[in-house]
Amino acid sequence: MEYAGIGGFIILVLNIWAIVSIIGSGASTGSKVLWTLLVLVLPVVGFIVWLIAGPRAARAAI
Repeated sequence: MEYAGIGGFIILVLNIWAIVSIIGSGASTGSKVLWTLLVLVLPVVGFIVWLIAGPRAARAAI
């Protein structure tokens, strides 16, 4: 599957956002690695699965 143009750029930005959020989450290191690999190996499907069931970033308490 090939992504080109604006669609590919949008997928890239969403995947980077997902990976940053995964790294900032409070999940275990193993879980973070597995989620990151899923998003990297399956960009569209991995992002959708992460969006539905993935670990959430820790929110700063003000």
